[in-house]
Amino acid sequence: MQIETGTETVTAERTDGVGIITLNRPERRNALHSEMFDAVPRALERFVGDPEVGCIMITGAGTAFCSGGDVGSGASRRPDPPGADDGSVSRAKTVEDHGSMLAHDARMVELLHGSPKVTLAALPGAAVGAGMSIALAADLRIAAESAKLIPGWSRLAFSGDFGGTWFLTRLVGPAKALEILVDDRIIDADEALSLGLFNRVVPEDEFRAAAMAWAVSIARGPRVATRFIKANVQQAERLTLSQSLPVESERMARSALTDDHRQAVARWFKMAEAKRSGSRLQG
Repeated sequence: MQIETGTETVTAERTDGVGIITLNRPERRNALHSEMFDAVPRALERFVGDPEVGCIMITGAGTAFCSGGDVGSGASRRPDPPGADDGSVSRAKTVEDHGSMLAHDARMVELLHGSPKVTLAALPGAAVGAGMSIALAADLRIAAESAKLIPGWSRLAFSGDFGGTWFLTRLVGPAKALEILVDDRIIDADEALSLGLFNRVVPEDEFRAAAMAWAVSIARGPRVATRFIKANVQQAERLTLSQSLPVESERMARSALTDDHRQAVARWFKMAEAKRSGSRLQG
């Protein structure tokens, strides 16, 4: 099922319980375009609210995930408001104004990270700068063997945006994150896997099928339990054990009331009985 995004730079569809968002500028290696800053959050919010969607996947068209801001063409910059060129409408000029606009444009990473549903970034190739941030904002990452993570900011004397420093620090620790960012070091797929930045790396010719298969598997899992598992993992980063235990326990009790749990228990007993029957026949 195709979903209207309002722009050709982003496509969205729902397939087999997976909400798929594709950054669609392959001719620019999916560099960010100003139209993406509203289209991606809209698609994410739609999929979060869609009961038919059990997993959200974000990917890139062609052979790249996202090459970050479109520095060459300037397409990443939001257009000036009508009349700005004749001085009748003042442009944002202060550091605070520009920072506020950039934070608004980065709303997609908040939604990817904060979604109650599991989010999966599928990287057919390089993720650079803000593109790396978007990939790291997802809960899980699957990548083709040619995929790379490239900070890219310090090369242009930038300090980082779209939450890249925040996500990288939490994933690899402050010392390793600082090393990677200051050195602007390219992280290939093997190293990303060893650092825990990628969860799975697959051959190029298997990438699309493998990414979809993983997303479908998540989508077909127990929806309430999976949502609670994600919430438990996220709160583990900010709560003490004594704070976490009561909340975790309540979620466990709530998951025990779901149809998914009852069906899973019934399957377990059926399999156990089949094993016992097989053992008796063999004996």
